[in-house]
Amino acid sequence: MSALVIVGAQWGDEGKGKVVDLFAAHADVVARFQGGNNAGHTLVVGDARERTVVHLIPAGVLHRQTTCVIGNGVVIDPSVLCGEIDDLRARGYLTDPAQLLIDERAHLILPVHKKLDVAREERLGDKKIGTTGRGIGPCYEDKMARRGLRVVDLFDAEYFRERAARLLEGRNVELAQVYGWPAIDLDDLCREFATYAERLRPHVTDTALYVHEQLAAGKRVLFEGAHGTMLDIDHGTYPYVTSSNIVTGAVGTGAGIPPRTVNRVIGISKAYTTRVGGGPFPTELHDEVGAKLREVGDEFGSTTGRPRRCGWFDAVVVRQAARLSGMSGLAITKLDVLSCLPKLKIAVAYEVDGQRLETVPAGARKFASARPVYEEMDGWAEDLGQARRFEDLPSAARKYISRIEELTATPVTLISVGAEREETILLRDPFLL
Repeated sequence: MSALVIVGAQWGDEGKGKVVDLFAAHADVVARFQGGNNAGHTLVVGDARERTVVHLIPAGVLHRQTTCVIGNGVVIDPSVLCGEIDDLRARGYLTDPAQLLIDERAHLILPVHKKLDVAREERLGDKKIGTTGRGIGPCYEDKMARRGLRVVDLFDAEYFRERAARLLEGRNVELAQVYGWPAIDLDDLCREFATYAERLRPHVTDTALYVHEQLAAGKRVLFEGAHGTMLDIDHGTYPYVTSSNIVTGAVGTGAGIPPRTVNRVIGISKAYTTRVGGGPFPTELHDEVGAKLREVGDEFGSTTGRPRRCGWFDAVVVRQAARLSGMSGLAITKLDVLSCLPKLKIAVAYEVDGQRLETVPAGARKFASARPVYEEMDGWAEDLGQARRFEDLPSAARKYISRIEELTATPVTLISVGAEREETILLRDPFLL
């Protein structure tokens, strides 16, 4: 069997969509195992630079030989999912319903979850977490509180209504009495979700069993995560995190496979660092270099359009991510964005209260006070867009990549030098690491 996991090594937005799309050409199955539509993967394909953004459907969808799986660990907004399916079908993808499988145990995002998400952020004001308002956090809350609704419940109208009424009983009180928002009507909710039941029925199955069978048959399965390690609910920069686990260990619960199944893990990292929303960011740049990275790198969220905070490469963060997920390789994206910067910096450690730290502090205040310890390296002026081999890169760019390998103790397996598929240097077959 051959199971490859793709995880983000920073705070998300690392370019996982492009990497998954590339690796999916070698995969039989691409399975998403956590998160929701609060993250997006952007794919740029072909001479026309056709741009596709997916939020729930795995990024392997553009490969017609690949089966896409939405695992039980994902929380699903059916209105968003149905919209994605319609958009892709209109462009000639997903013509066979069997190409997309949805796990019957995945939890559903309801309208009340989205309203609560927005209401809470508004109440927090300048202390807000920076959520996307898509309802992901409140949905995971109800999942853990054992009052959530799952995809399988769509196909039992009486049971769905009973469960929805119980959930709304408490959530509507919170909406109205705490935030002053109007309540969600049960009848409207049930009518809306009855339409999703019929739309999604051809895709729903036990995906854990399906993935197990594919692995047992010797198929190549790629497990696709959303977000980045520093947003993991346990291992990230809490409380400025998402509501699910992102590290490799989450594949077992989120896709329903035993941990021993995973034999390769690729971490995705930009050649610099970005972050969206609140929270500590030691290498953040508030100067013209940060603005240049944002402009040249088109650093705006694919889900919300929010401008991303930009900074130098943080080897402390990526080294910790590699350790947590047992990464067998790193894919470095957007190396081309660094062209024309005469000098580059890499954070190799932090200084906190006069002490040198080589790991990410757990405390939010302590991390917020961390000052990066930098190494400076020469930059390069050459355009990297035509590079297809490591040897095609300028000497300074090769040294930069080699230093990242040394500092993270992880070999680089792929280097992206542009947004399109072909603008890539593939150093090793990810399934044969």
